[in-house]
Parts: sequence; C-alpha cells; structure tokens
Amino acid sequence: MTVTADNAPHASTTPSSEATREALENQFGLADRIVDEAALANSVQRFREQAITLPTFAQLADPSSFDHAGRVGDADPQGPDPRNLWRCHWYNDLNGARVDVPEHVVLPSSLTGVESPIIVVFGDRFPMITAHKVLAAYACLAPRVVTGQFDPTVHRAIWPSTGNYARGGIAISRIMASRGVAILPEGMSQERFDWLDRWCANPAEDVIKTFGTESNVKEIYDACNELAKDPGNFVLNQFSEFGNHLGHYDVTGRALGHVFETVRERLAGDGRDLRLAAFTSATGSAGTIAAGDRLKDEYGTKIVAVEALECPTMLENGFGEHNIQGIGDKHIPLIHNVMNTDVVVAISDTATDELDLTFNTDAGRAYLAQSKGVPADVVGALEHFGFSSICNTLAAIKTAKLLDLGPDDAIVTVATDGAALYPSERAKLLASRYGNEFTTTDAAEAFGEHLASASTDHMIDCTEADRRRIFNLGYYTWVEQQGTPFDLFEARRSQSFWRGLRSYITVWDAMIDDFNARVAG
Repeated sequence: MTVTADNAPHASTTPSSEATREALENQFGLADRIVDEAALANSVQRFREQAITLPTFAQLADPSSFDHAGRVGDADPQGPDPRNLWRCHWYNDLNGARVDVPEHVVLPSSLTGVESPIIVVFGDRFPMITAHKVLAAYACLAPRVVTGQFDPTVHRAIWPSTGNYARGGIAISRIMASRGVAILPEGMSQERFDWLDRWCANPAEDVIKTFGTESNVKEIYDACNELAKDPGNFVLNQFSEFGNHLGHYDVTGRALGHVFETVRERLAGDGRDLRLAAFTSATGSAGTIAAGDRLKDEYGTKIVAVEALECPTMLENGFGEHNIQGIGDKHIPLIHNVMNTDVVVAISDTATDELDLTFNTDAGRAYLAQSKGVPADVVGALEHFGFSSICNTLAAIKTAKLLDLGPDDAIVTVATDGAALYPSERAKLLASRYGNEFTTTDAAEAFGEHLASASTDHMIDCTEADRRRIFNLGYYTWVEQQGTPFDLFEARRSQSFWRGLRSYITVWDAMIDDFNARVAG
C-alpha cells in the first residue's frame, strides 16, 4: 500500500478548525498524510545508505510477529546499532535476547504488607539506555519521519526531558542517522550526563543543562522555544507529542496485559482467578500512563496517577522540588487523559531515597531476607527498581489499601529504569544522612516507615469535580504559555477525542511499511 496525502485515512479527532488541524500536525505530531515529499525522499535516501528499517507499532507490541534473529542479528543491545530499533519493546532480557513474556516480578506480602499481588514489569531491559523511555522517543520520531515532517539531512532533533527521554531521544536519533540535542535539568543524576557524554558527538553543544531539577519543566520549555526559532531545530516535546501517548497505549498496554494474563494463568492452578484491579504510573510526561487507558478498556482497570508529595501538583495544585527523577511536574502534560484518571497518589522522595538504599546495600538486602522473609529471588530483583520504580510500587501498595483490594485483585506497574542509574545519588544520600554507613537498623526503620506503615494519606479517589480541577490546571501551561488552540485543549475532556486518536496507529503502521518498501528500493 502506498500512502499519500490523497489516500491516507484521516484519524477522527473532535477539533475541526484549520488552526487546530495545523497544530495537531505540526505541534503535536498527529499527521496522517505525507506533509513534505522532498523531506520524505531525503529520509528514504539516508535510511537506504545506512541500512535502517523501521518496526511498526504492531510489531513492537507483538515481537513474535517478526524474526528476531533476522532483524537484530549480532547487534550489541547497548550500542548505537540501527538494528536496535527492533528491540524497542518489552520482550527483551538483560542481554537483549527476545523472551516470550516481558520479564517481571510479583511482589509478595512479606515485602508489600498487602494481600494483593503487585506485578512489576522491568523497563531496564530496553536497549541502549536501559529504560523504557527509548520506546517513547521512537514513538515520537518515527511518525515524524514517515510523514515527511522530520528530515534527518536538515533537522536536529531536540529532546526536552527530565532525564531518560532525552537519553532515549539521543539514542533513537543517532541510530536513525540524524543529530540529537538533549535538554534536561542540571540537577539530574550524574549517570545520565555520563551516558550523554559517551553518546553525543559534541556534548558541549548537544547537551543543554537547564536550571533546577525534576520540578523545573517550564525552564525546559523556554529553552525549546528559543531553539525552535531556528528552522533547523525540530522539537519533539514528550509532554505534548501524542505519539508518546499512542506508543504506550498500544505497545506498553498490550505488554502489561500479556504479563497479567500470564500471572493469572499461573495462579489459576491454585484455584485463584485474578482480576486486574489497578495500574499505577508516575505521570512524568504522561506517556506511560496511557497504557492504563488500554487496560481500562480491556479489564476495567483503575488508572492511578502518581506524583511526588514534595510537589503535589494534581493532589492540591501545589509546587515544590523533589528527587524522584523521571516524574517532572508543576504542570499537567497535554497528553495526559486526565478525565480517565481514577486515583491520584503522592509519594515522598524520602521514601524512594531510603528504600533505594534498603534495596541496594548489603545491610538492606540482608534485613529483607532474614528479618522479613522476602524470598531471595525477589530481593535479587530489587536492583532493577530505580527511584520512580519504587515510587510506582509504593503507590500500588497505597492503592490496595485505599480500594480495599484482596488477594485476587492484582495491581500492575512498571519499573521504568533500574538502580544502576543512581549510584551518585545513593552516595550523596549515604554521606548526608547516614555518615556513609547504612545499617540493618537503618533498613528496619526505612521498611517500617515506608512499607509496613504505608497509609492512605495523600490520596484522592477522584470524583468528577477532582478530574475537572486537575484538567483545568493544564490551561495555564498549554493555552496561556505554549499557545495550544483552545478548542484542542477543551476537546481532550471527552473520551471520544482519545478514542479517535487510536486510528493514527494503523495509519502510521501502513506508512512505515510503505517507507520501508521505498528504502528497500
């Protein structure tokens, strides 16, 4: 099928004004046609020269649909090899081999203190950046390439982020034969900057450090707006790029459903019939939480949005600063389907900091195994929990208590990255709070305060009024500051808008197939 401007099926979205249609295409990545044939031709030629082929969203959602060995070959999963595009899914092991079911752990009550099984799916199996944000970066850039909007021979890809998305963007743009620029706050973990120094050809120009930390998102937007004055810069803003939402709806949502079905089947032998009661996700850019929309469609799952207690934006329109790296805040992302959110939870960075030490020190692991009876395989899996992963897990525990869930009510969440990204943060905490020695007594106190005593404080079981309040908060960022057409902003209140977006996935997959055929020549 050759997709052109004339025969591409148009996705159904509620706003219909010309200004809004232009914004959907140009500002928010929702083109369903070839916008620039010359740019597309340049991409085809560049990709042919570099032997690059693109996986469809359907293939990333179901990697059994393609020959892994044929597509990936001997590519180093942590190297800048274009074949790693075919690993941008949940079905990898730590060595980059494909697995039949996404790797995960089911946390027991000896760790969580609740009867409900908490299923955590590992994001550090993704290639190149060992974090699932590389999928978001691919989901944003690939549609821009096949619609002829992004020209790798002309454009620099600008990746605004509070950490992992910028790294994912650098990886994706590099292996898609273009130059990337990372924008992230100066206060993020040193490991992120060390990685960028290795991957960027010119870090002095291609790594832009903005003021502040996790909570300073507007400063990132300001830097993007300045760079956007140069037509050679192409901003891929994860907070407003709907490819981020759609990629996670389709790819992550289906992967999490597969994991749940696997766990349910495994427990059925014990006479249990699990239901998928809830999905917890720190909002960050609000990409990952889109998986909850799919899970709600298929299982009636409650969608639980998570943020930092030190910056309680959704909880109480608050502000502040925190260290749960990966969940930028003080605003509501445009791609967050707020009106489909069921619960809001705030987690303190004190909890994530101290549990990170508990999970990643000899004293902490010994305490969990010997004093609390946490199985050895579970203790071993905790090194795959980064700060936001611990945050998601604590939110799942609190959700089980708020909703009074029982042993047959499963909760699923994601470990977005692993502890390997935070040794520098761990060292700072050890020095400042524990005199460089974390003891079993310290581990017992952290466990008792943050796990055993987890409460339903700082939570909202959302009413319609709560959803409207959170939704309305986004007006100031998107309409007043960033110039989003008001009718588009308002259209997002309706679930019909979000359902209409999903047809883009089919359109983009057809365009990817056509693009690959042209590259093959």
